[in-house]
Parts: sequence; structure tokens; C-alpha cells
Amino acid sequence: MDRHIRFDALHNFRDLGGYRAADGRRVRPGRLYRADSLGKLTRDTPDWSRFLSLNIGTVIDLRYDWEIEARGRIPQDDSFSYHNLSIEHRPYNQAALGPDIAPGPYLAERFMEVAEDGTKEIRQALELVAESAQSGTPLAFHCASGKDRTGELAALILSLLGVDEHTIIEDFSLTELATSSLLADWRKRNDGRSPNWPGFARAPESVMRLFLQLLKERYGSVEGYVTKALGMDAEVLSSKLRENLLEPAPTTWHPLTYRRAQPADATTLVHLRDSLSLWMLARGIDQWKPQEKTESHFLTRMQEGEVWLAHTGNTLSGAYELWWTDEAAWGPRPADAGYIHRLMTTPHTAPPNTGRDLLTHAESRIREAGLPYARLDCLSTNPRLRTYYESAGYTVVGEQPAKDGGLGSPYAVTLLEKPLQ
Repeated sequence: MDRHIRFDALHNFRDLGGYRAADGRRVRPGRLYRADSLGKLTRDTPDWSRFLSLNIGTVIDLRYDWEIEARGRIPQDDSFSYHNLSIEHRPYNQAALGPDIAPGPYLAERFMEVAEDGTKEIRQALELVAESAQSGTPLAFHCASGKDRTGELAALILSLLGVDEHTIIEDFSLTELATSSLLADWRKRNDGRSPNWPGFARAPESVMRLFLQLLKERYGSVEGYVTKALGMDAEVLSSKLRENLLEPAPTTWHPLTYRRAQPADATTLVHLRDSLSLWMLARGIDQWKPQEKTESHFLTRMQEGEVWLAHTGNTLSGAYELWWTDEAAWGPRPADAGYIHRLMTTPHTAPPNTGRDLLTHAESRIREAGLPYARLDCLSTNPRLRTYYESAGYTVVGEQPAKDGGLGSPYAVTLLEKPLQ
């Protein structure tokens, strides 16, 4: 499941469904949406029809009154109720900040201000979420970019639902996938100028990590904040949200189906890799970074080798690249192997064992080419991934201390090989 729902005018509209809670259940898809400003929607457009098709019954607008006056609100419609709850009370101009300000500490402090200034509005918002959940109607909440105020409310809701902290941090950072579009909108509104602050429209994981840390230091936990600062019964609220917004995780899945990637799939592949990069960073895995691989990379891999997509029903579940040479890691070699790269699965929604299934499919392609070995590499600093490949039948056969992956900074990799014949 791709969390970003495609709109022409909106760039950060996302479904919070599919995240796993601590008790093994998952957040119901199609019930909670977070977004950038729904004031960008216009009646009688495909965007408006797409929005109405989601059957949203409650919209919470977290912006200031003056933001709504300047940029507009969602068009009025009998299908949903509209609530303006400005949770931020101390406005500040992110675009005008100096380039020396680090986003993590600065925004985490602003988030704490919102948490303690906007208690009345945050309480009302959580009450609306609970009421909507109980009635079974979908709800959407938004601010301007769908990043800070929206991200803070999303973090509180997900925490009360029992979603783990790594996933909450990841969910916040997914705005990074919309940063370029949000920046383009800002430049369009400001005569082509760029914001002074390099952190504008960015959502590094450090922001949410530090905010949650600050919240724990002052209140002990999110539940402590809800109880002490908001004056709500956190246990009752959490129970109500979980009862109505969680569902059992799937126990059966459609079998994976494979198709070879075409040039039109390059955008999807970039999105998948960037999503996985953010998943890793939220969990302290320093391996991939967003925007390292562009569409041109995947187009080249399609031309020089093979790229395959795996689907469960109509839903993308994973992808991988298959190369026929890899001198950067393995040096000059006879044509005796296929080299598996960028084994990717969709975070939170891929069926169990999708990664192993992708490996098996790649190995079958190598056999069909009449080659006796499957080869791959992993960062030497990622022993967990090495163990995963070893459990799939791969054996460590060497190290490459200075692989040049085209990113300008060589890195050490462990080389693994599996005989196929």
C-alpha cells in the first residue's frame, strides 16, 4: 500500500492505515487521513471527486484563522463536518530562519510549545477522532504542509493506538517524499524565490525523535501528557481508539505475481526506495538515504539488466534489480553469475517472507540465463542483513573495502555467493 494518495493539488495526503500496533493488530486502512492544506481542493475537479470518494465525515483544520483567510479552506459540503482547531499559538516563519538552525532541536522545541499551548484544541481534536472512530466514519486532519502540526497530532493518535515509536518517527519523516513539491508550491507563491532556511519543508527523523524524548522527560509518556496536560483519561481514550480503529492483521495473502519493470515504473521504484530509506533512518540504520537513486538509475538498470516488480493482488509488495556484471564490488569476473541488488519490500504491508520470495525469483532468472551463481553484497556495518542472506543459503566469500557505488564516497561491503547448480 502506498500511503500517499495521489492528488493534483495536494502533495502530502496519506492514509495512516496498515501500521502494526503492539498487540499485533493494525490500524484500519481508510479511516484516518493526514494531509497538507485541503484548502487547495476545488469543486468540480478530479481532485474533489477523489476526495469525496473517500467518504470522509470529519475534517479538522489545524491552521490559524489568518492562514485560512489568506489561502482558503476546504469547500463546504454536506458530506462532512468541518472544524478549525488552531493548535499552534505562537506563529513563526520557517522560511525566514537562518541557515545555521538545525531542524531537529529547533522544531522539537516548537512542537513542545504547541503541545503545551494548544491543550484545549488538541483535546478537542482527539475527542473528534474518538467520536469519528466510534461512528465508523473516516476522518482527515491537516495543516498547511501536512508536516508539523499534522505530524504532531498523528504522533499522539498513533501512540495511543499502540504503534511503536520507530514507526511514529517514520510516519513523520514520510513528508520527505513530498518536500520537492511543497517547495515548488512555496516558490510559486513567492515569485520564484527559495526559502532562506534549508530545513524548510523537510521532515528529518530527528525532529520527531527529539519531540517524543522531550514529551517523555516532562510527562513520562504520551499517555502521561494526555492525562496531565490535556486532562483526559488516557486509558479510556486509548481503549476507545483501539477498539474502533484497529483490526486483526491479515492471516492469508494472495500469492505474489511478478512482472518486469517498464520505463513508466521508474517513478514508483524511486518512491519505494525512498520510503525504505526513511524506514531505515527511523530505526537508526544508516544505509540508504532518500533521493540517492533517481529515475535515471532505474532506467539504466532496466536497459543493462533486469528490474522486477512483485504485487499482491493489485498492490505493490516489492522489487529488485538483477545485474549481469558488478565490477565495483566483485572486480572483473567471467560471465558466471547474476548480481542481485536493491531487494526492496513495501514497509508494513508486504506479505510475510516477501524478501525471501524475491530472492527465489531472482535466482530463477539467473538459472534461466544458464549461470551457476547468484551473488550480492551488503554493507559490512549491517550484520543483521548479512545474517538474513546467510539464512537464505548465501555464503560470505570476501570483502570489498572500498566499493564505489557512484555516490562519491566509497564504502566497505561483504560479498556473498550462492551456487545454483
